[in-house]
Amino acid sequence: MFRPNGMMISKTQDELVLMKEAAMLVSQTLAEVAAVLKPGMTTMQLDALCNQFVRDKGAIPSFYQYHGYPHNICASVNDVVVHGFPNNIPIKEGDIVSIDMGVIWKGWHGDHAYTFAMGNVDEASLQLIRVTKESLYLGIEKAITGNRVGDISFAIQSHTEKKHGYGVVRELVGHGLGRSLHEDPQVPNYGKRGTGPKLKENLVLAIEPMINMGKKEVYTESDGWTVRTIDGKPSVHFEHDVCVKKDKAIILSDYSIIEAAEQKNPYLNTSYYSATKNA
Repeated sequence: MFRPNGMMISKTQDELVLMKEAAMLVSQTLAEVAAVLKPGMTTMQLDALCNQFVRDKGAIPSFYQYHGYPHNICASVNDVVVHGFPNNIPIKEGDIVSIDMGVIWKGWHGDHAYTFAMGNVDEASLQLIRVTKESLYLGIEKAITGNRVGDISFAIQSHTEKKHGYGVVRELVGHGLGRSLHEDPQVPNYGKRGTGPKLKENLVLAIEPMINMGKKEVYTESDGWTVRTIDGKPSVHFEHDVCVKKDKAIILSDYSIIEAAEQKNPYLNTSYYSATKNA
């Protein structure tokens, strides 16, 4: 689906302002999802909500018709890793729901994702959510000037696969972001320290661990998009838009507004928060 365009492009300060606005619009949209999400809703309803919210703000949902993708968001439930088609199947208590979406705002892309736990979710799934979210921030810590992509990859893999025994998906990776939805470099969630392209200041990355509870292997359904775990076990996806800086990366997107809405929603389970490192 996602093919970088072969360019690693640092952004100007003016461009970063617009990219921050684009990323924040995605965060605001995901916060709207967090406020209304409940059992009985469908992911098709969420798709319509996100489309309307983004267009009302004067932006464009960037996933729609991207390489032919037929929806505005990717809605991945339980064993769907990514690229799940919104549908009319009611969301159930105990489901894990990952929403990934992007916008185009004044020519610049925002693209990030968040995973929600629907009510009485089992402890093993809550731990997977917590660890995946933690790994995102551990990867972000390595997104500084002079480091290499492999430093981000190693941090994510070490926490998820080596420490907790989860499956890190190999076929799907993070990426650069800018005027194109997918720019170089590719940012795998596995790798060796000190390898890969060197990170330049003001490079913007979409860092996105996609972590399976069981095996790392996945398969794509006949629709050509929906990616599922090979063993049917749950998968979790988190994604931030991140600007590489000399001492500490800047996160352009904002989970705090999503989390605030999530905590106010009685249908969502946030019990894993207490052990999670947030930014």
